[in-house]
Amino acid sequence: MTEADSSDALPMFYKSPEGLSKDTHADLALNPSNDYSFAAEANAIPLMAAEMPQAMRSYPIVFAGAGNMPLALTGLKSGENVFIGEDGRWAEGHYIPAYVRRYPFVLAGNEGDERLTLCIDTEATSVTTTQTEGANPLFAEDEPTELTRNAITFCEEYQTMFNTTKAMVALINEHDLMTEQTSKITLPGGETHNISGFMGIDEAKLNDMPDEGFLALRKAGALGAIYCQLGSTNSWQSLLTHRG
Repeated sequence: MTEADSSDALPMFYKSPEGLSKDTHADLALNPSNDYSFAAEANAIPLMAAEMPQAMRSYPIVFAGAGNMPLALTGLKSGENVFIGEDGRWAEGHYIPAYVRRYPFVLAGNEGDERLTLCIDTEATSVTTTQTEGANPLFAEDEPTELTRNAITFCEEYQTMFNTTKAMVALINEHDLMTEQTSKITLPGGETHNISGFMGIDEAKLNDMPDEGFLALRKAGALGAIYCQLGSTNSWQSLLTHRG
């Protein structure tokens, strides 16, 4: 998988992705659904730079993992996403990250490949067969349906966003603007959670940057992501509100 950085590990949510083929998957279909239960245990979700202006209103944004890529925090502890209700619906009025909306599709291939393959997680609960009433087929008369064509377009756009974000973060790392941070959250009942192990923008370092470095960030479009991450610290309260 392209986001796996040449690792054999599958991306989050995906259990059995297969390259979509009319010969193998002619009878597959997708149930129309607003059920995001597959993300109910994800307390951190990959986020692309282009999404940050919308996401920062709902989620604290942090940098973590390989290369310090951005994540939207959706829970205070492992195994909880406070924005998904018991019915599997995402909390109304809150931005749903593209990583979630892309599922069960994903592009696969090796870094540098000119052509990537559209895959589908055949174990996704939304995947069914054309015999299911109301389901949307992936192929019709041996040709991809509009649903499949739209999935290809969306996944290609996502991959472009991923590559752009990766380059932005690499530049931010190059200027050493991130520091390890912690956040202490106190629940209404008095229980406290210390959130650690993530990186954030060091505002003091940003303000002390030489003009040349600051200009390089601006030209690369990285300043928007930087200020969105800083501004997203106001959204820690959102996690408490939805946690109940």
